[in-house]
Amino acid sequence: MKQQLAILGGGESGVGTAILGKKKGFEVFVSDFGKLKEKYKQVLINNEIEWEEEGHSEEQIFAATLVMKSPGIPDSAPIVQKLHKSGVNVVSEIEFASKFTTATIVGITGSNGKTTTASLTYKLLSDGGLNVALGGNIGKSFAEQVAEDTYKNFVLELSSFQLDGIENFAPHIAVLTNLSPDHLDRYDYKYENYIASKFRILMNQTSKDYFIYNADDEEILKWLSNNPIKSKPLPFSTKKELKQGAYKRNNEIIIKINNTEYTMPIATIGIQGEHNVKNAMAASTVATLLRIRKQTIRESLEGFQGVEHRLEKVLKINNVLYVNDSKATNVNATFFALDSMENPTVWIVGGVDKGNDYTELLPLVNEKVKAIICLGVDNQKIINAFGNVIDTIIEADSMPMAVEIAYKLAERNNTVLLSPACASFDLFENYEDRGRQFKDAVRNL
Repeated sequence: MKQQLAILGGGESGVGTAILGKKKGFEVFVSDFGKLKEKYKQVLINNEIEWEEEGHSEEQIFAATLVMKSPGIPDSAPIVQKLHKSGVNVVSEIEFASKFTTATIVGITGSNGKTTTASLTYKLLSDGGLNVALGGNIGKSFAEQVAEDTYKNFVLELSSFQLDGIENFAPHIAVLTNLSPDHLDRYDYKYENYIASKFRILMNQTSKDYFIYNADDEEILKWLSNNPIKSKPLPFSTKKELKQGAYKRNNEIIIKINNTEYTMPIATIGIQGEHNVKNAMAASTVATLLRIRKQTIRESLEGFQGVEHRLEKVLKINNVLYVNDSKATNVNATFFALDSMENPTVWIVGGVDKGNDYTELLPLVNEKVKAIICLGVDNQKIINAFGNVIDTIIEADSMPMAVEIAYKLAERNNTVLLSPACASFDLFENYEDRGRQFKDAVRNL
């Protein structure tokens, strides 16, 4: 008898898992509490996979031997609670798909920088001639790419939600870019629960595997001092010299691994900023472990232009620069964005608050920001946080309205920065939708 696979959520993760499940001989059923996007419906229909939307047929789901839960569905969802109680095995797409590939996996997680680091790592490996795919929390689903069965290497961007659903998944190389409070609404508002979730990336690694991490991050160091790890540690730092790993000396990155050392001038990296030096260190360390030539690494870093929605320069209008940082969905990411602003800034902020504490932004806001535009359904927390330091705080309920207000407030040599510090689900489909709407509104000025 065929094994039954039930999939909760019919988005990129769910549909990719359905394709792989069917290929591997499972009886597959996809169930979504909301509405399915047309493109995903068509894929399911074309692959003759059974599906439903706007509700869950519990009988069919509970008959399954295995359930894959999409990362967007919290463990607190009633159906997930019931599944756990009844002892049904609930896993993430990453766990399910990893069983069907022998490829070398690089897993990259962190509160910020993981998309840039994953995209950059993928570029370095791809430019170096490796047969490699990019997936996880970015681009095409990991499961669907495993189903294609053509890749020898994967670079996976992994969110805490994806790591929550793993049991045996073990990347050969794990990267942790940094830690800062994020998604606390999913972790009982306890930072330590979120941190533990990120470190699940290590839990199945062995002494043959590697762990690349930010040695300037106090929370990472604290966790490592209390928890022994099996994999080989390779730290990176912009503040101190290291015996092994990557560090900064003068204006160069030094990478030391297994008695080999090479240097690279920071000035030639295509993306600027201290946080991007760290992202480049992490990616270069991965590339060095996978034997990419130094020359290739240098050239790739020079040619990398960054990722969409991350401090992306959109247009200059009347000498005002418009910058799309829609991917800044937490306070720490917005901290990097504001810190990199060189001109007086009109800051567009707001969305779904995930338990944010804005106090660490106050000094930067005081120094850099001339006006705030709140773009969210409930903006009171932002108004309370910055009302004493910023005179002009205006609320907007759509992106065109926010950009129109910014256009009126900004003067020559100012910057208009969309860096929301929040999730986007109150007014937008996701952060990409929010960023594209911002770019469209700017182009329509």
